[in-house]
Amino acid sequence: MVGFVRLSLLVLSSLSLAYAGMNNFGEACSQSDSRLQIGTYQFWSDCNSQTYCAENSTCAHKGCRRDEFPFGYLTGSEDIPQKCSRGQFCPDEQDRCLDILAVGSPCQLNRDDQCEGPPNFKELADTNDLGLNVNGSVCLNNICMWANVTEGETCVVENTAYIAYGTHQEFINIVSRGNCRLGLYCDSQSLICIRNKGIGESCDADKQCDTYNCLSSGVCGVSPKTPRHFGSWVYAIVCIGIFGGMFGTLFGLFYMHRSQRDQEREKRLQYWREQNAFHQSLAQMRETARSSILSLRNDSQRSTMYMDEPQMQAQRPASKASGLRYVNDRLEMDSGPYLRQTDHY
Repeated sequence: MVGFVRLSLLVLSSLSLAYAGMNNFGEACSQSDSRLQIGTYQFWSDCNSQTYCAENSTCAHKGCRRDEFPFGYLTGSEDIPQKCSRGQFCPDEQDRCLDILAVGSPCQLNRDDQCEGPPNFKELADTNDLGLNVNGSVCLNNICMWANVTEGETCVVENTAYIAYGTHQEFINIVSRGNCRLGLYCDSQSLICIRNKGIGESCDADKQCDTYNCLSSGVCGVSPKTPRHFGSWVYAIVCIGIFGGMFGTLFGLFYMHRSQRDQEREKRLQYWREQNAFHQSLAQMRETARSSILSLRNDSQRSTMYMDEPQMQAQRPASKASGLRYVNDRLEMDSGPYLRQTDHY
């Protein structure tokens, strides 16, 4: 941000140097240094943008202004001079307001507003803002005159060469003006007023065209400020593109949301399947364990039933026998699983 402010101040200071000198109020100046800059014809003096070089060779505050927002002043500043009233003009020096000049009086370059208008100024005035004249009066070759010369009559022409800047180089732009009526131009060779050319006709300069726009192809083109109109099909394509983009965006969002929703549903379904399989495995393990326990219990009961028979026989009055038979019977009884031991006497 600080760099941007510094750059802005540098640009403003360079503009101040370009459009005015550096001497402040009360400092010395020379009126002989006042001039029009080469190429731009911008008025320049030794004084800064808020002062002018007075007759006593010192910089004094300006006494009038031409622009609504003059250069070098802050917006709303109390030091901004007043604009001149009707019937007066502010010269390039901007020292004081002067009365408008009669026809034949000397005037400053391109200052048509310094000249008095003709009685039929409404008929002759340029209302298209092409810079042809001001209220029917024009300053040519520093002389006030009226722009009222008709077709075929002798006219006055003024050619001014300005320095213009292109993309890669600078070039000379010649502005040619005359005192012919509207719809006519002053030919620089014959000095005769000739009727302007229409769109599509060949031309050599802007002044030859009604639209004041001679294209690089050498024909008169439409005015640069003419609004461009398009066919109905262009608006139809634009509407289709807008609504197509809207519906395409909505469909894309819907499709993306549905895909995400399907993915989440598949995850939940997979989780349910895993949980269901896990519960089924637990139930199967539980059933297997139960079956195993019941099987062991049934085997135990059968063993007990088969093993009780010798015990019952042992409880009967036994005949006298040898001690070896008793020992063998005892060993057989002790070798069976889940057998209840019975004391023998």
